[in-house]
Amino acid sequence: MKLKLLDWYIIKKFLGTYFFAIALIIAIAIVFDISEKIDDFMEKGAPLYDIIFRYYLNFIPWFANLFSSLFVFIAVIFFTAKMANQTEIVAMLSAGISFNRIMRPYFIAAAFLAALSFTLNGWIIPAANKVRMQFEDVYIHNPSELRAKNKHVQVSPGVYAYFDSFDGRGNTGYRFTLEKIKDGQMVYKLETNRMKYDSLTHHWKILENYSIHTFDGMKENIRTGMRLDTVFPFRPNDFIVKINKIETMNNGELSNYIASLRLKGAENVEEGVVELYKRAAMPFAAFILTLLGVSLSSRKVRGGIGMQMGIGLTLSFTYILFQRIFETFAINGGFPPLLAVWIPNVIFSIISLVILRNAPK
Repeated sequence: MKLKLLDWYIIKKFLGTYFFAIALIIAIAIVFDISEKIDDFMEKGAPLYDIIFRYYLNFIPWFANLFSSLFVFIAVIFFTAKMANQTEIVAMLSAGISFNRIMRPYFIAAAFLAALSFTLNGWIIPAANKVRMQFEDVYIHNPSELRAKNKHVQVSPGVYAYFDSFDGRGNTGYRFTLEKIKDGQMVYKLETNRMKYDSLTHHWKILENYSIHTFDGMKENIRTGMRLDTVFPFRPNDFIVKINKIETMNNGELSNYIASLRLKGAENVEEGVVELYKRAAMPFAAFILTLLGVSLSSRKVRGGIGMQMGIGLTLSFTYILFQRIFETFAINGGFPPLLAVWIPNVIFSIISLVILRNAPK
């Protein structure tokens, strides 16, 4: 498929408008962010080099991709409506160029932006988030408490661990139970009031009042004591996980993390699954909103592009709202994650096709 002059003309307008809009909003966001955080930077002595290269350099791709779909839509609405008001669309159609042919360069540019978004979501932004969040933990946020209560984890097939509470700062757990189940029967149970993880030896030190129960059919053996140094197939990170940890994982790491959570019987699997599916579904928004934008703005109307921009922004914000609502349903309401992340795309694809029927042909 050889690109013609018309293709390059539309692609340059599309990408030029998109990157100009993104650059403008990023500049505004950085100014507001600096004004909000300047006191933290000064109070905690953040070096200028770290502020620029560890924080804001990694802030830019995250923020740009966050509003990528919205600015795809704004870019398409803006320059297409301008072309329509200058009768360029009418001239193309009058010259015998079909509407579908006019759409080709739009979708080429949308494919480029979708591929860019997929790459950013899957690999570049997670790596940038690691550096950015490390900076925020040191110079912006107060350190989190890293505490957990009532944590049940399957640490390996048939082996279940439970902490009534766990303090991640001291790597200390309270009222701990470890159970081993074989063929539906309990064969081993350990209970202790307090235990601590030694990060140097990777051993768990049982500090007070432990009891070990072993079962052989109807026979039970009990061993008790005060202190014990032993190895368990889990570490504190299995019980303490920061909420934003998944934002620092690339696609491969996130898939492995989800698999490990499922093995452990963890409760927050849906959050990771939604994030993984969303990274694949989000790039398709570039095609949907491009089609919607062209369909809305390709007709010349009196009074300029104000009405088209208003309708377009309403629809695009509704699309983003739908995404957030269905993500919440999937994470907290038991809604299937794959269905949740794709329903907004399906709904707005139908809306786009309906509006396309009324576009000038």
